[in-house]
Amino acid sequence: MSDMRIVVAGAGGRMGRTLVKAVAEIEGLVLAGALEQAGSRFVGHDSGELAGLGKTGIALVSEPATALLNADGVVDFTIPAATRDLAARAAERGIVHIIGTTGLSDDDEAKIKAAAAKAVIVKSGNMSLGVNLLAALVKRVAKTLDEEFDIEVLEMHHNQKIDAPSGTALLLGRAAAEGRGIDLGKHNVMAREGHTGARKAGDIGFATLRGGTVVGEHSVIFAGPAERIELSHRAEDRMIFARGALKAALWARGQKPGLYSMTDVLGLTDF
Repeated sequence: MSDMRIVVAGAGGRMGRTLVKAVAEIEGLVLAGALEQAGSRFVGHDSGELAGLGKTGIALVSEPATALLNADGVVDFTIPAATRDLAARAAERGIVHIIGTTGLSDDDEAKIKAAAAKAVIVKSGNMSLGVNLLAALVKRVAKTLDEEFDIEVLEMHHNQKIDAPSGTALLLGRAAAEGRGIDLGKHNVMAREGHTGARKAGDIGFATLRGGTVVGEHSVIFAGPAERIELSHRAEDRMIFARGALKAALWARGQKPGLYSMTDVLGLTDF
């Protein structure tokens, strides 16, 4: 099979540059285009030079139709509005769309699900192998322990992150809720301030920290009578997310249209 032609969306940003570099390093992939939002100062710049690779001959463009012209797939760690548009375009072309964008609304999720009728979409709050294994473990532990063990999700990211809790924290919270057989939307506590009263049994709490250049740290705490279990993951380099996303792209190339997750990519559906 020929190399998979990948477009990197948001190629001027930190994650986009990491993806461009990862495409160059991973066998079976070739960079077909680099996309950036209109008005960005990086439009027209060579994608390889921005990623520290030297010239690739592929400049950043702001028109998705141009970038996707000869693509087999697009990898997208951008913002919800751009992701919605790219999902619709992936559906029109019947190509792979890998979504690492976080902060998606219920309406965004519905539009992505509709696009998956014609596109192969893999969406995850975190693309790393370690985090997805962690989520599987969280689900298993939550299923094993009863409500005597309170569940808290703690996350920290760099000071430029714009959404909270992080997509990864929500992914872990959903895993815990699935393990418990409850609806996270009805049992989440996103913030505590003032006289809150005692903690309600069965709730899943979230705490968010922001500062410095932290790539990503997540812990799920199961606090029970006289003992505590903590499951944690610390990301040290954005390359782990890029490699995971591109692994997902290669996997997705042979799948039928539909909405998938990293659980499917890694074969963790029965864990």
